[in-house]
Amino acid sequence: MRKQISSLLFLFVLVLSCHIKAETIQLYVSPTGDEANSGSQSEPFSTLGQAIAKATAIKVNQANAEIVINVLPGDYYLSEAIKIPATLSGITITGTSADEVAIKGSKLLAPKWEKYNDNIYVTTVDAGLNFDQLVVNGEAQILARYPNYDENGHYWQGYAADAISKERVATWNNPEGAFFHALHKGRWGGFHYVITGVDTDGNAILEGGHQNNRGSRYHEEYQMVENVFEELDSPGEWFFNKATNQLYYWPANNVNLNNDAFEVAVLKDLIQVEGTLENPVENVTISNITFENTTRTFMEEFEPLLRSDWTIYRGAVLFFEGTEGCKLENSVFTNLGGNVIMASKYNKNLVVEGNHIVNCGGSAVSFIGDPSAVRSPSFNYGKYVDLKDMDTVHGPKNKLYPQACLVVNNLIHRIGRIEKQTAGVQISMAMDITVRHNSIYDVPRAGINIGDGTWGGHILEFNDVFNTVLETSDHGSFNSWGRDRFWHPNRSKMNEITTEMPDMYLWDAVKTTIIRNNRFRCDHGWDIDLDDGSSNYHIYNNLMLNSGLKLREGFNRVAENNIMVNNSLHPHVWFANSEDVFKYNIVGDTYQDVGLLGWGKELDYNLFPTEAAMLKPQIYDRDKHSAFGNPKFKDPANLDFTVAEDSPALKLGFKNFPMDKFGVQKPELKQLAKTPEVPEIKDPSKSKTSPVVAWLRNQLKNVESEQEQSAYGLNTAEGVIVLRIWKPSPAVQNNGIKKGDVILEADGEPVKTITDFFKISSENKTDKMNLVIMRNQTEQKLTINTK
Repeated sequence: MRKQISSLLFLFVLVLSCHIKAETIQLYVSPTGDEANSGSQSEPFSTLGQAIAKATAIKVNQANAEIVINVLPGDYYLSEAIKIPATLSGITITGTSADEVAIKGSKLLAPKWEKYNDNIYVTTVDAGLNFDQLVVNGEAQILARYPNYDENGHYWQGYAADAISKERVATWNNPEGAFFHALHKGRWGGFHYVITGVDTDGNAILEGGHQNNRGSRYHEEYQMVENVFEELDSPGEWFFNKATNQLYYWPANNVNLNNDAFEVAVLKDLIQVEGTLENPVENVTISNITFENTTRTFMEEFEPLLRSDWTIYRGAVLFFEGTEGCKLENSVFTNLGGNVIMASKYNKNLVVEGNHIVNCGGSAVSFIGDPSAVRSPSFNYGKYVDLKDMDTVHGPKNKLYPQACLVVNNLIHRIGRIEKQTAGVQISMAMDITVRHNSIYDVPRAGINIGDGTWGGHILEFNDVFNTVLETSDHGSFNSWGRDRFWHPNRSKMNEITTEMPDMYLWDAVKTTIIRNNRFRCDHGWDIDLDDGSSNYHIYNNLMLNSGLKLREGFNRVAENNIMVNNSLHPHVWFANSEDVFKYNIVGDTYQDVGLLGWGKELDYNLFPTEAAMLKPQIYDRDKHSAFGNPKFKDPANLDFTVAEDSPALKLGFKNFPMDKFGVQKPELKQLAKTPEVPEIKDPSKSKTSPVVAWLRNQLKNVESEQEQSAYGLNTAEGVIVLRIWKPSPAVQNNGIKKGDVILEADGEPVKTITDFFKISSENKTDKMNLVIMRNQTEQKLTINTK
């Protein structure tokens, strides 16, 4: 009996001891501390590096110790990035508040300014410094550039077609080291180059241009050049001569050269939390800190993200790889040169919450898996793996991808200040990422981007995303691709593959991605743009304020109970067996269809604004139970688009959803956040389209919208679409034009409209015509018969 009692007592003590929380060890850091101190509150360390070293030493003997590094008010200038390996699992780094604590990738200067000329001052800095950001009193200054910076100058905040013309380059004493920035020819992103010299003809020699996965010539007009001494010609501009260690500066208004703080960015990253799948970093929390002043990364090595349009630098100011249960909260990120936060490869349960991200060069929050987790991956639009060589197993190959992560209650704006192929939240090769209650606006490209179908399960809800696609083209506030294993660059081949294996899209998009209860507004694309191949989406309870919903070819997209103000569904080149569903929606116009092979599984019970708008889909045996009329929005002037009790939409099955839950809800961030512009509700009956005309008994029409530009893969919304062919036509015979071609040139002349084409045709005195067409999103040369 005594033995039994003793055994029970031992078990009780053992269980109790397992539940006793280990004592938390508190360390302190202060700019006024000393490296000889103990790290206690009364004797704080002077640097974060000392605190990390102390924590590492403690962990050697107390592996399970919980350590909190308390960062006291002040500025902390790092000499190298803080590295947190798996041995530091459980550590917390917390500031007193983000208003009081700043961790910087910059070096504080002590300049002795001398006059260089009437406007420019010069100082000598320490040898060995290399920087591309100058910050004065917390404000980033302007690296000497042409054309001059103009906040309202659109592309690059000021652009010029002669940025690197021979004539301009000839005015520079030493062009080497200048940076040349230009948009992709189709404005799908940006290219960045360094000028390494000048050739014998006086042209700049460029190195770079690797930042885009749908390569093209750079844009001929939307260009900017910087880091050129001779372009230092306006207030706020600066230039650093590395050879002489001299910094030149034209003081911005209200800058005091003698008293103001001058800093230069010298580090590209600040905190790196890195473990492995087998030995992850666990339960690290970083909070209540401002992170600022890092170098730009646009010339780093970029890698393609499967067959999306993107390449990306796999790095960030706060970088997580091989982690579990980590958290980044209540912090501020500003004046950062590249990507801000990245979860690379294996990350599970990472939380990014309550942060303010503003004025940064790259993407805000990125989830980027490892391509080794993808079965039979392809890495460019035109590449594919033959079916005979393809791995046909569903889902990921390993666990080297972000999963079950959360981005919640963040304010993200003015990102992508230098890199244009960026997003507020970027997801590629990941699963089960939740993006909730974020306000994302004033961005050059999409607010949220999903680069592929691998592997779905994402939930995007209660976000407010607007003022997007400000410097690029042909996407939306939300943008996605799905060029997964079923995708083939030849549409006819892809039709054949997906007809034979209609569930092939589920090999990669194994889980449904949900987009619900968001507010989107895009004035330069679509509010929601599901581009090439995007599949397995459920889209409901979204308010789209301007440009509607685009569903390009893909499978199993269910869009229901959405409101599309002034716009509608844009079904582009659907598969015959897409299984798409569109029902219980309120639309502001008729469907804007382009090149459909089929009209999906079900389109019905939708409310159209007019009878004419409703009749168009009914011709195709769709929307038989739909209706038209005034939806009776309650208070659209205040962005309340709930409908009144007597709205005809309710009779069709539409249900009201909350209009006051969009965007960041954290009080101090909500107070700062903007909201989208209120749309003026338009009369859709006044919309006009260009006529269809016949040529050699083939039907042609102008390209007339960004929607058609996107559908046909054009660089601009110009050209002539071949809507329908007559097989006996001489222009069709002998491998001539095909339905869906877009004529871009004829006999060496550009074709922007049908008028251009007919003028060229009338001047052609032969029985042949040389064309440049766009077919399957690829330019081709073609010689056709005209007689």
